[in-house]
Amino acid sequence: MSLDVRLIAILDPAALGDRAVAAARAAESGGTTILQIRMKDSPGDALLRWTERLIPAVRIPVWVNDRADVAWLAGAAGVHLGADDLPGDRVRAATPRPLAIGVSVGTPAEAARARTAGADYWSIGSVYATGSKPDAGAPIGVEGFAALAAGAPLGMPCVAIGGITAERVAAVCDAGASGVAVISAVFGAPDVESAARRLRDAVDAALARGGPG
Repeated sequence: MSLDVRLIAILDPAALGDRAVAAARAAESGGTTILQIRMKDSPGDALLRWTERLIPAVRIPVWVNDRADVAWLAGAAGVHLGADDLPGDRVRAATPRPLAIGVSVGTPAEAARARTAGADYWSIGSVYATGSKPDAGAPIGVEGFAALAAGAPLGMPCVAIGGITAERVAAVCDAGASGVAVISAVFGAPDVESAARRLRDAVDAALARGGPG
């Protein structure tokens, strides 16, 4: 199955509590193509429980942020690794496909490491300033995104992350994005399904004009 990175919605179940499953389903109904679980401040057992709860709750692939061990144990579709997480090439060697791997890229040095990580997509950013990820670093802007995406291996899907809104989708897709990853733009919205739909429609429209796809 090909990897569809058009809209990655990043969910923190610890923040949403009992609303997490309903929010995940609403995001799916709105056109989210990957649900990524991110619980930075929660222990591994809590992350495992939520992952095992959410996988059967939605039809789209569920990924785990940071924790390759949890992704593998839970039977998740993939793991997303940040710059300070386990090296992607080591994870790939220990957990071969079907576990997919995404990697974060925000600097030329991280891009150099990502080229040997055996990744299935690059998440590049933070493109714009964001309050959702305190560890995101200074925004690199659309130009910075374009420069890093240009250095990705041929055919590598590049996803824009950080401060992405529906109004900003066209700019990042024109700069080389195959999709976007968001947190608050979906799960911080009063209507999760409508917010996801606006983003997905914007991505589809931008890619239809001749973006990377």
